[in-house]
Amino acid sequence: MSAPSQASFKISMLLNDTRYRGYTFQFTSLLLLFVTFSYLGSNLIRNLEEAGLNISYAFLGEPAGYDINQRLIDYTSQSTHMRATIVGVLNTLLVAFLACLSATILGVVVGVLRLSKNWLISKLMAVYVEAFRNVPVLIWIIIVFTIMTAVLPSPRAFRGEDPSASMIFDAIAFTNRGVYIPAPVFGAGSLIIIFIFLTSILAIFWYRRYATKLLYGTGKLLPVFWPSMAILFVPSFVVFFALGQPISLDYPSLTGFNFSGGWTVRGSLIALWFALAIYTGAFIAENVRAGILAISVGQTEAAASLGLRPNRVMNLVILPQALRVIIPPLISQFLNITKNSSLAIAVGYMDITGTLGGITLNQTGRAIEAILLLMLFYLLISLSISAIMNVYNKTVSLKER
Repeated sequence: MSAPSQASFKISMLLNDTRYRGYTFQFTSLLLLFVTFSYLGSNLIRNLEEAGLNISYAFLGEPAGYDINQRLIDYTSQSTHMRATIVGVLNTLLVAFLACLSATILGVVVGVLRLSKNWLISKLMAVYVEAFRNVPVLIWIIIVFTIMTAVLPSPRAFRGEDPSASMIFDAIAFTNRGVYIPAPVFGAGSLIIIFIFLTSILAIFWYRRYATKLLYGTGKLLPVFWPSMAILFVPSFVVFFALGQPISLDYPSLTGFNFSGGWTVRGSLIALWFALAIYTGAFIAENVRAGILAISVGQTEAAASLGLRPNRVMNLVILPQALRVIIPPLISQFLNITKNSSLAIAVGYMDITGTLGGITLNQTGRAIEAILLLMLFYLLISLSISAIMNVYNKTVSLKER
């Protein structure tokens, strides 16, 4: 065979090789994508230069000039835009974490109750799911916020103007401006108590894992709830009193026309948190119901034939297997909560969209820079949630031998 024939034969072999063609198409697509984004980026920079503008993030070091009512770290109007952005990021993470936790608990409970043999309970849960799933979350946010501001009394009503306005246990006050609760005051030795409390939480996970392993290995059933409560609280309380109670509480008190002291949980945070939780909880409930129904009825009957009570059947047999079906869509719901938290601006809650993507953008005129940072934040937080939940999903997936 001549050299040209050999070359054409090799080319023909490569073209018929599906693996080679797959790599070639992927590389070509990646190259075209890179060229396209390079062209768009260079075109953007050229147009900005012609307009006398340039990409710069120097504005983050300038004074912000505006206040933020709900914040987890120290902040004043003289703080920089970077500080305001960090406050917005922390506010976003706070409401996302609270809503994800609450929605998961609510969704699991409602999903299980939807399968209850009690007709009234199952129908009530069905009404809740259908009502909240089919109404936009923004409407629920506005409804909850409006109810809070219209129903709850103003702080000045606690001066005796309204007999129904009274603090709960002289420590908690529900007002139309928010909820005022005691704040911990940490003294010397408080870090030891915090460390012991966190260690107790890890010990609970270890104990529950040990109890499950012992049950599956030997059939011996250990109590879980009360030992877990003892592990969580007893060591911390013992050390707390042994060190002379280094952690105290700063109670809110009415001074003038408002409360001072303690922690203030703004009504906007509560409305956003509650609305996101009950809205997404309806979707999670359907995921839980679908996961439970995916398990064969024979599993329940076999567990019942062994004498297991219904709650044991659900906790030890059904839910562990249903997690394989529940976790993947649950990841999407957590991502939806995080992204839907950007609707906080509707009730005046200053998250990252309200700070960086709102006031900072309007004051500085740096729309491109602010939007790029917003996109980067939501991309990173979404990828982080997906990565964490995927790791957990692998731990509950079926292990093949």
